[in-house]
Formats: sequence, C-alpha cells, structure tokens
Amino acid sequence: MIEALSDRRPEPSLERMLADLVPPPRFASARLDTYVPDPAHPSQQEAKERIAAFAAALDRPRGGILSKLRRRSEPARGIYLDGGFGVGKTHLLTSLFHEAGGQRVYGTFVEYTDLVGALGFQKAVDLLAESRLVCIDEFELDDPGDTLLMTRLIRELSDRQVAIVATSNTLPDALGEGRFAAQDFLREIQAMAERFEVLRIDGEDYRRRDSTAEITAVAEEALREHAAAADGATLDAFEDLLAHLTQVHPSRYEALIDDVRSVHLTGVRGLTHHHDALRFVVLVDRLYDQQIPVLLSLAGTSEPGVLEDLFTPEMLTSGYRKKYLRALSRLASLTRDGAALLG
Repeated sequence: MIEALSDRRPEPSLERMLADLVPPPRFASARLDTYVPDPAHPSQQEAKERIAAFAAALDRPRGGILSKLRRRSEPARGIYLDGGFGVGKTHLLTSLFHEAGGQRVYGTFVEYTDLVGALGFQKAVDLLAESRLVCIDEFELDDPGDTLLMTRLIRELSDRQVAIVATSNTLPDALGEGRFAAQDFLREIQAMAERFEVLRIDGEDYRRRDSTAEITAVAEEALREHAAAADGATLDAFEDLLAHLTQVHPSRYEALIDDVRSVHLTGVRGLTHHHDALRFVVLVDRLYDQQIPVLLSLAGTSEPGVLEDLFTPEMLTSGYRKKYLRALSRLASLTRDGAALLG
C-alpha cells in the first residue's frame, strides 16, 4: 500500500527541532566559491565579497557599539540580505554558516518561532546565545505578532554579541517595495539598527536562467504507476492533502516529509483562498529544501500538461505575493525533477 502524506501525524521532539537548526540538504554543499554572481548585476559580487569579509570578521575580537562607531570600516554585527527570490541569498547565507567557525545555528523564520513556542522566550534566548552566529532564512513581515517576537529575540541576542544574518524575499522588479520592506524590518528593531547592514541583491531568478518556469503536470496513470513502483514515494489527492495541512502546524512540515523520496499529487487545481495557499507554500519550501521531486496531475483531465493559475491574480498582487512567486518558481523546479523521473 502506497503511503500518503495525509496519513502522517508528525510530532517532532525538542531534540529533533534543535538538530534541524542546520542548512537543508539542498544547500549542504553551498560555499562562497560555488556562488556564481551574474555579471549583469554587480550587487551579487558585492554581496559575495561582503559576506566573505563578515565571515572573516567573526574570528576577530568582538568590540562594543562605540568601538564600531569609531571604526566604521569594521563590519556590522548583523547583515540583512534584501532582494528578490532566486538571486542567491540562501546560498550566501548557508555559505556564511559553513565558512564561520565555532557554534552557530541556521533556521527559517518559522523554525525559530516554533522553538520559542516550545522552550519559552527566555530559554530560547539563553540557548541561542551560546552560538556566535544565528542565521535566519525567509524572514517574514506579514505576521505582526511573530515579527515582534523575532525582532525582540534578535535584539536580545545582539545585546549578547551574537552575530545575526537574515534574508527576506522581495519582488525583483519592485525596488521601492524591497527597500520599504527592509526599512520596516529596521524600524521594528530600531534599538539595534546600527548593528545591521542592509545588502540589496538585484538580479533574476537563477532557476529561470536555463529553463522555463512552467509547472509540469504528468499523466495521472503514469503518476500512479511511478508511485506504486518507487521507494519512498507518497501519493495523495490534492484535496486530501490541503485538508490535512490544516491539521498540522507549518513548523512540522519538514517532519511530515521525513524519509520521503518523491511526492505524487493527483487532481491539482488552482488555489483561491489564502489560508490554503500559504500552507501549501510552506510545504513547497520544505520539499525544495529537502530536494524531493514532485509529480502532479491536473484536476479535470488525466492527460499531461502545465499547471496554470495556481494562485489567483488577486493573490499575486496581495501582500503575500513574494511568497507565491517564490513558490511558483520552486514548484516549477520540483516538477521538472519529478517529470525527469518518468524519463
């Protein structure tokens, strides 16, 4: 019998949550020398050099705020990587993690908020303060409560001389909006703004450089045959999966796909409600991090094709559009990998 994701009820332990505070498999081998800047966008080379300098500075004695103000040539104790999806921010962040010595942690925004929920705020601060570097991927500004919690966490860690580096996605062609997001972030943590340096990284989504961004759908019969024959495969009706995701906290989606080697979804359709769409986005992010191919078939037909309009035009102009555009890019990559499994 083929396993379904909708039958899984993950309950990750605290030990598991702590063990997960490392870069995901997709970026396990990411290094600064494998980051290839786009010559058309000099900010990518500048960011690479700045991250290298920041990594080197972590080995130097830590000075106080006044010494930093006196020595403006010294790197800030924190960096905020601001830019569109697919320009290499996560590659640079994981490269910094690997380049830096000593104790450090790496996680997504939601992983840190879940850790605070499991440990309590002060205990989480004490635990993370044992690290010299805290990397935060996918910092989000759309939930006021979580944003305030995280900015307070960052402020207290920075007060303990922990270096903080964060990334966030903005629309690549919306420079004003991108800088507005960065300013929002800095305003929320204005008590420590002088310790952060904002690096704007411009460029195109690297996943589109050599291929289209189409989300490939395969024939349902071929999908089911592959699911039945492949080791570590899961098979779900899209509607069942969406319903199940409402019962699992997004922080557990990584545990949801433990030991899964390929995901098969039948009857995939466009999403019309933010609550379904946002949960699906988190699942796509975790599948992408874990490099798990996706094979999907379309609702209303058993033939192969292309999934269009996964998100409505209204969604793609909403405050969540950066997440939706990132998900479209990543899902296109995952379904190409899935279609390749069928030859």
